[in-house]
Amino acid sequence: MAKGSIGVAISGRDATNVVELIQHAEDLRIPAAWLTSGGAGMDSLTLFAAAAVRTNSILLGTSIVPTWPRHPLVVVQQAQVLAHLAPERFRLGIGPSHKPSMERTYGFEFVAPLQHLREYLQIVKQLLTEGEVDFDGEYYHAHARVAAPTPLPVMASALRATSFMVCGEEADGAISWVCPGNYLKDVALPAMRKGAESRLRAVPPLIAHAPVCVHDNPEEVMAAAREQIANYPRLPFYAQMLEDAGFPEAKKGEWSKPMLDAVVLSGDENRVASRLQEILDWGAEEIIVSPIGAGNNPAESRERTLRLLGDLSGK
Repeated sequence: MAKGSIGVAISGRDATNVVELIQHAEDLRIPAAWLTSGGAGMDSLTLFAAAAVRTNSILLGTSIVPTWPRHPLVVVQQAQVLAHLAPERFRLGIGPSHKPSMERTYGFEFVAPLQHLREYLQIVKQLLTEGEVDFDGEYYHAHARVAAPTPLPVMASALRATSFMVCGEEADGAISWVCPGNYLKDVALPAMRKGAESRLRAVPPLIAHAPVCVHDNPEEVMAAAREQIANYPRLPFYAQMLEDAGFPEAKKGEWSKPMLDAVVLSGDENRVASRLQEILDWGAEEIIVSPIGAGNNPAESRERTLRLLGDLSGK
């Protein structure tokens, strides 16, 4: 995928609709579609298997598959299928998700998430790249072979400096979410460089995931954003990230207007295009856009956002 590419996070009402939306993104020349798995909702890897045979060129990526509910060998089984159905089009993004959802939903004890992630990355990457793994770690054990190596990019979610450092050490990319641009520039990228240097490897790409809304009424955008991404300042790791980015009010557990202005890319086509380019100029190699629907016709603003992404890709 070309440096500076901008993809879109897809969400739909059911599996058929999701596949149709991925096809629509391809028709608009958007270079990449991304899906998230969480809770007991639809499984992104299964959805991509269906989309793979209905599309031809669009890249397919997970942002992210939570690690706790699935052993790394299970994810490798699924990733192999997608790599075969969509050769050189699938990218696997994994991450530990959040303590409240993992403990409340599944009953796991959410401890040492970064060490869990490190071991998970090592197992998945080794098995996909080398075709076999014999691993005994503190949290995971894996002893398996596959018919043939299936190399593909294995990326991970990152939020705080330590997780960006782990991505620099182990992953093929770091995927952020609702991180202000100055935080990506001043915290994320230096941490990734430090991690990569410690392993004598090239710095992997930073993929910035951001909410975006092409819409002309700022008040309607802010109202929609407060509703659609309301939960994140209530999560301790996100609140601390936002404090580290220069927003001490994040400790209140709700979005302030300056926080939303820093995180949500909104306005008309020219302003949003400028904000997206700014993130790329700061050092992100790709952007994942999560469209926000605003106003009396949310579908219209989402479609307007998608068409802008297609236009930017065409340029």
